Amino acid sequence: MVEKEIDWAAIASHPKFVELHQAKMRFLVGLWVFGATSYFLLLVGAISFPDLFNARIMGRLNFGYLFCLFQFVLAWAIAIIYTRKSNREFDPLTTELVEMILKEECQ
Repeated sequence: MVEKEIDWAAIASHPKFVELHQAKMRFLVGLWVFGATSYFLLLVGAISFPDLFNARIMGRLNFGYLFCLFQFVLAWAIAIIYTRKSNREFDPLTTELVEMILKEECQ
């Protein structure tokens, strides 16, 4: 059985692929910067402002624990935002790209 070779270099240089890759990179880098900033803010804040992070909010729950719990909420929010963006913009572009490549290979 002979498998058809895929020209990955041609796919990587295809204008639709470049458009998709750039759009995803812009979006993902923005999300990463936001998530990483929040994460490091927790560390730097706990070191620099221990009184603030020890401040009790409710019962034994202090600001530091609340900020840690916020990290979980933020991670889920980032996942939901990415999923929605991917479903609305990236997946249609990917489908369009695959159809164009298959169409070009059949010709």
